[in-house]
Formats: sequence, C-alpha cells, structure tokens
Amino acid sequence: MAKPNYQFEKRQREQQKKLKKAEKAQRKLQPAPAAPDTDAPVTPEAPAEEQSGGRP
Repeated sequence: MAKPNYQFEKRQREQQKKLKKAEKAQRKLQPAPAAPDTDAPVTPEAPAEEQSGGRP
C-alpha cells in the first residue's frame, strides 16, 4: 500500500485557502449592485409632467 503524502495534501489545502481568500478580497473591492439596500429610503419617481421639463 502506498504511503500518504501529507506535504502534498497540506500544500493543496493551503492553495485552496489562498485562492478563497483572494476571491473574497476581489468581491470586497467590487461594489455589489445586486444587493438591495434595505436601510436606504425608497424615493418615489417624479410624475411624467414634471419630467417633461416645461410648460405646454
């Protein structure tokens, strides 16, 4: 039976950990537009008359 290579297994675990940490750092740097802000108040949109920008 083959002897287990513990150094290889440890190196693989460390590489996975490093990769996961790097991905997490990238996600942290980029803004998250998909996540809605629940704390921010929702402002209603202006009616179409006000958006036209003038009197008739």
